[in-house]
Amino acid sequence: MDKNTLVGFALIGAVVIGFSIYNRPSQEEMARAKHYQDSIQAIAQKEAAMQAQVGAAQTPESSNTIQVDSASLFYGASQGTEQLTTLENDVVKVTFTNKGGRVASATLKDYNGQDGKPLQLFDEKDSGINFAFDGKNENILTEDLYFQPTNVTDSTVTMRLATNGGGYIDFDYKLLRNAYMVNFTIRANGMQNFFPPALNTVNINWHQRARQLEKGFSFEQRYTSLTYKPVGKSSDYLSEMKDAKEEVDKPLDWVAFKNQFFSTVLIADQNFDKAALTSIPQQEGSGYMKNYTADMTTFFDPTGKQPTNMQFYFGPNHFKTLMASNDLSLSQKDLELEDLVYLGWPVIRWINRWFTINLFDWLSGWGLSMGVVLLLMTIIVKALVYPATYKSYMSSAKMRVLKPYINEINAKYPKKEDALKKQQETMALYSKYGVSPMGGCLPMLIQMPVFMALFFFVPNAIELRQQSFLWAPDMSTYDDIIHWGTNIPLLGNHLSLFCLLFSITNILNTMYTMKQQDMGQQQMPGMKLMMYIMPVMFIFIFNGYSSGLNYYYFISGLIGILTMVLLRKTTDEKKLLAILEARKDKKQQKNGGKAGGGGLMSKLEALQKEQARLQQERMNKGKK
Repeated sequence: MDKNTLVGFALIGAVVIGFSIYNRPSQEEMARAKHYQDSIQAIAQKEAAMQAQVGAAQTPESSNTIQVDSASLFYGASQGTEQLTTLENDVVKVTFTNKGGRVASATLKDYNGQDGKPLQLFDEKDSGINFAFDGKNENILTEDLYFQPTNVTDSTVTMRLATNGGGYIDFDYKLLRNAYMVNFTIRANGMQNFFPPALNTVNINWHQRARQLEKGFSFEQRYTSLTYKPVGKSSDYLSEMKDAKEEVDKPLDWVAFKNQFFSTVLIADQNFDKAALTSIPQQEGSGYMKNYTADMTTFFDPTGKQPTNMQFYFGPNHFKTLMASNDLSLSQKDLELEDLVYLGWPVIRWINRWFTINLFDWLSGWGLSMGVVLLLMTIIVKALVYPATYKSYMSSAKMRVLKPYINEINAKYPKKEDALKKQQETMALYSKYGVSPMGGCLPMLIQMPVFMALFFFVPNAIELRQQSFLWAPDMSTYDDIIHWGTNIPLLGNHLSLFCLLFSITNILNTMYTMKQQDMGQQQMPGMKLMMYIMPVMFIFIFNGYSSGLNYYYFISGLIGILTMVLLRKTTDEKKLLAILEARKDKKQQKNGGKAGGGGLMSKLEALQKEQARLQQERMNKGKK
């Protein structure tokens, strides 16, 4: 690893630190968030007080009755008793309530919550959806009305909103077999006279409080976001770390209330329009991550000739599961639900999609523990980038064997005013021996996308969730074998052992590289300090990250050190110098005894000579 490689790592670390600082909410943003929460709480208290006053004025018999004009077509639907209907298949259980005719809860059978029980995405108090239909004389707000469950089977239920005049609106739900998808259809029957002829949309107000489903609040917060997909475009999302509101003027295919590993998605066959989306982070300890709302419209035919088609997805953010769910689309278009698994920037996403995921699935299919799978993946990745690693090391080795000649040049030009001459002779020396100081940079750049791919893949790999390895009970979150009661700023109340090991391997790697490169304090005083500070900073940056990610970096760093030691042991530097000397002599013979030649170093040397000539001309003119 040469100086350029170290500079590259320093820049990468600076980007990571800068990204973390940039995404941290400011004091002003936190103050606004607190003010918002205080306002919401005050409104809620006021509404509760008003409801209490209304309740006190009601008789016991009328306490469960919504006050609707007796002349209303929906007077009968305004009174009733809540009934629950459950549909389930092998992977999910979905419960519906006749109050509002909506989904009340969703439970995933193949995944457990932190309590060890089947994971419940939400229940009736966490979520709600209200459909608002504009009528000629009165409007319909479904959340306040009681539907009648009909046509109930193992996989279907129809929630019917009946009128006093014989017409009705049906909400038809169908849970698909062995899938996380629920088909949802709205159809009016005998309601032509109720709606104005020009009506062709229904308003939707959908809201949900996203529960904290993982142990690490801060880490889960980074991957919990309201995500949406415009028609014909890639998905987008609202800020994960601060209050966010966006009015989308483009039609949408779907809106997702997303947690780190699970999502609730509402999909429109006929698109969502005029979407106003809101995401508000919740406080740690509240049990919730975000408060999501989505207000939008979609197609509605009041004559009942054409139904309004939608779908729900209640399931894991598992790449191939989401890919398979795309095939269940009612409109036969590619929903691109797999975008809910963030795999990085375009090039890195491509690597993860076509290489990392398939390699991970192949290794997982052997029945190995997730720790062993990550170990094998790291070894395979290191083997694939070994040619680039070897080329980078050999570039560093060539620089090292020429160091005595460089020292002679430094001794020849000790004065600062001779810096240009010293640089010219240094470039000339590199040109003679066919060595480039930049030779290690390109191989390093080639390796970076592969290493960064795993940085994005591991935190989003639901397969690591609640999988133990060594002392880590859950590789998808931090391992806190070392913990304490007090919260330390930037560090928290624990120390991740895998994070500590990762940082230690970085320090050892830095020490070894400094020793091999002889990067003394006089040569690179600032860089030497920086290379020791960065591993320490990693403790604060990655302490809250998943143990699987820190384990990967630890193994990767350890293999990197062993590779460098092995290469150093097997590289005969005297033989390497002899090869460089032979190359120099061959170039001189080819150029008629001249030391110069082609290549980047020769061009740089020529540019420096031209620069020196122009500088000398300016100096001569100044003397005149």
